[in-house]
Amino acid sequence: MPAARKYDATDWGSDTDTPPAAVTLKDVEKAQKVLKPFLPPTPLLNHPLLTQRLGTETFVKLENIQQIGAFKIRGAINLLASMDKESRAKGIVTATRGNYGAALAQACAMYDTQCTVFVPEGNSPDKNAAVEALGGEVIIKGHDFDAAWDASVRYAWRTDAISIHPGKRSELVAGQGTVALEMLEQCPEGLDVIIVPVGGGSLAAATTTVVKARSPETRVIAVQAENAPAFHHAWHTGDYAPMVAANTIADGLATRVPVRYTLSMMQALDDFVLVSEEEISAAIRCYAETIHQLVEGAGAAPLAAAFKMKDELAGKRVGLVLTGCNIDTKTLAQALRIDAPVHTPHAIPNFPLASLDYGD
Repeated sequence: MPAARKYDATDWGSDTDTPPAAVTLKDVEKAQKVLKPFLPPTPLLNHPLLTQRLGTETFVKLENIQQIGAFKIRGAINLLASMDKESRAKGIVTATRGNYGAALAQACAMYDTQCTVFVPEGNSPDKNAAVEALGGEVIIKGHDFDAAWDASVRYAWRTDAISIHPGKRSELVAGQGTVALEMLEQCPEGLDVIIVPVGGGSLAAATTTVVKARSPETRVIAVQAENAPAFHHAWHTGDYAPMVAANTIADGLATRVPVRYTLSMMQALDDFVLVSEEEISAAIRCYAETIHQLVEGAGAAPLAAAFKMKDELAGKRVGLVLTGCNIDTKTLAQALRIDAPVHTPHAIPNFPLASLDYGD
């Protein structure tokens, strides 16, 4: 095993004493200009049936219509655009459980850059296939995201590639912040609340930054799965201890270790809630029945939170970020069965921390 080393600003991706600077509104506005030639604004849908069911005036940001079916392409393009040719020529290495791999693979293809994505055992085959279809290489390693990430860092070191963590680069966070910027611009009457899911924390961090600068009266509420509460626990208690497992139908939220960098920008959140597997599945069904949109678990979590907070949100103007639609057919079929117990087909095994194999 190589000795530990410090990472510089071009490949910062592991825990060091010098994380990137916090993202500002100016950074997000700059990212919006970078993305404009590539990504038209996604719709902000106000559907009467969903509004009726929730008892709120509900606005849904449809990030599921992005080419990769998820919002993360925003940060990936902004990141690649910010890198010089010499850095891109080294190739990019990352790790993911969700849509970030496909996002980075697409962005790398746009800039003719090699992309290698580490995923844990049991990862969604559909999400792995998407990375490969977009030109990326998939390497399966480790029991969970954090083990896959550790293996990816070692691989990047051996190959002199650029190691990119999905939640630890300011360019990624700034790109994700354009979601919130668009929402505020598309709803000039204002929103009382915006609810965002938390996986690696980049979207919630950027949304908090944008909203508190542009519309400070708007509340920002984050949501995680009860079965993967690492960020929620750290935000409420200040305890950054890793969770033993993160088993959830919302694989994009299955983070076992909270990311200090993004969490540091989430301190101005107004609330942080948890939703159950049953509540996430019910939200997937609700989106299918009302606005007729295919939604993955992470994308459904904000709606699940809105239903859980229904009394508190009654009569308010509520924005929900539907982050993605990349759900495999087996998981979707399970979520759509009202009478069926919820299971987690791509769950992370519940291994004791000491037994985690972090790979070579």
